[in-house]
Amino acid sequence: MNQPTVSVVIATYYRLYPLGELIESLTRQTYQPFEIIIVNDGGPSPDMLKTCYPELPLTIINLKENAGHVQARNIGVQRAAGDYILLCDDDDLLWDTHIERMVKEMEEADFTFSDAEMFSYEVKDHTRIPNQRLLFAYEWSLEKMRKFSTYVPSGSIYKRSIHDKIGYFDEDVHNYWDWDFFLRAAERFHVKRVPVASVLYAFSITGDNQSLQLNEQRNMYLKRLCAKHNLGELPVKNFWVLLKEPEVKSREASSEIVWDGKPLVSRLV
Repeated sequence: MNQPTVSVVIATYYRLYPLGELIESLTRQTYQPFEIIIVNDGGPSPDMLKTCYPELPLTIINLKENAGHVQARNIGVQRAAGDYILLCDDDDLLWDTHIERMVKEMEEADFTFSDAEMFSYEVKDHTRIPNQRLLFAYEWSLEKMRKFSTYVPSGSIYKRSIHDKIGYFDEDVHNYWDWDFFLRAAERFHVKRVPVASVLYAFSITGDNQSLQLNEQRNMYLKRLCAKHNLGELPVKNFWVLLKEPEVKSREASSEIVWDGKPLVSRLV
């Protein structure tokens, strides 16, 4: 029996060095991807990655103008030819055994997602040096996910055919594209959480992470999401505040820790 093929889809914008670290993490996978599709959303071309990583099946799509991260992901998944799609943000990392473990779990599911370790960092010589780490692991049910999403899209793997049934990522909900996609998939397909923290989720308090941006536009997107899925009225709150609320804390779960805490140095530096 042939092994399933995995298409890794990455949207990127002005994050060359973190992207290089992600690509470095892909070289270390015990289960190698069939293809890696990088959609450069109007920023400087990352084509030098092909020179630095000639052994990897890299396809780089350079958009002439910034289309937005949701459309960029849609362009990537529409190009994907693998049996499974693996999503990853350009500044997150995957532990060495991540793809192998997730493909194994897909034997009993249509859509899998893992836990993560969130890490903050300082940058030295274009390399992120982790200085704090926090486990992000939560039990889930569709009912609970309708109140607060603990789905981390980075590292999640699902059958490419899901898009044939439910469509692509919704640009109209922008910041909440991942929450929307998860809810749509979970309503029709078997979704499984894998209790291993093999996704390394970069998070800088002073950085540009969308979870820190609380504004009228974000509230508009949340209202669209709520109306689309009949979620009622949900508040826009700071991510860290939400994690401390009793209802979210009650969902905390144990997880296998696999990361050794060391930085990944890419061939770009």
